[in-house]
Amino acid sequence: MPELTADLGACQGYANCVVAAPDTYDIDDDGLVVLVRTEIPEEDRARVEEAARSCPVSALKVDGK
Repeated sequence: MPELTADLGACQGYANCVVAAPDTYDIDDDGLVVLVRTEIPEEDRARVEEAARSCPVSALKVDGK
């Protein structure tokens, strides 16, 4: 199952990921990404990867089989 990670040091709170996949990403009170879930079902992978790619600072990554 694909696994999602976030680089909180790189996150700048643009929230593009939240717009693209609100069931997976959120923004906390400090303006940083929060991973609502870290394991991604294969059927959601393409959508979650696209949301990760929308991050202008490349703070999100989807790894795994």
